[in-house]
Amino acid sequence: MFTGIITGVGRIQQATPLAQNTGSPSQHGLHLTIQAPQGYLDDVQLGDSIALNGACMTVTSIDKPSHTFSIDISAESLHKTAGLNQAGNQVNLEKAMQLQDRLGGHLVSGHVDGIGHVQQMKPVGESWLLEVLAPPELSRFLAYKGSITVNGVSLTVNQVSDIAGKGTVVSINLIPHTVQNTTLGQLQAGSPVNLEIDLIARYVERMLSATQAFS
Repeated sequence: MFTGIITGVGRIQQATPLAQNTGSPSQHGLHLTIQAPQGYLDDVQLGDSIALNGACMTVTSIDKPSHTFSIDISAESLHKTAGLNQAGNQVNLEKAMQLQDRLGGHLVSGHVDGIGHVQQMKPVGESWLLEVLAPPELSRFLAYKGSITVNGVSLTVNQVSDIAGKGTVVSINLIPHTVQNTTLGQLQAGSPVNLEIDLIARYVERMLSATQAFS
């Protein structure tokens, strides 16, 4: 589990296919080596979970002197996420929460539910307005003042606007601290982003649909 509070920004140093010379490259996963901030890996061990842009991954190797760690990401995960397939990309990092941690954001599972696309990212006063078009299948989980995770960052929805056949545009206010300490400041119109819906909304929807199915 995670909180959606980003604790560092890393960079994909290397992306190597997990299998070579067999089939299409799109059928293979990748072995990623990520450069982390200095000291970030001091308390990380093999097998630990670290979220990359909101996607939970398992640490398969660590090189603490060089501040790098590696993960293996499957072809399925690559198809379902954005920003994790190319060397040079910066990624938001969050280590899995511990039971004694403060829940500063909201409960985040690290499972990407869909890919959204930025409609606009612009300064408004001292803050920034981020608008993201979420796919139609996520629309029913999005609500005014509800929570959403964008590229691993826990955010509050300030407005929802449903667009028939296209999905839902969520409007989010970003404070300068968030823009400066995550990769969200690099977003622009058209940028794909990983979205995770609120965990509670997911279970409420399931309970309601199950009740209707068996009534």
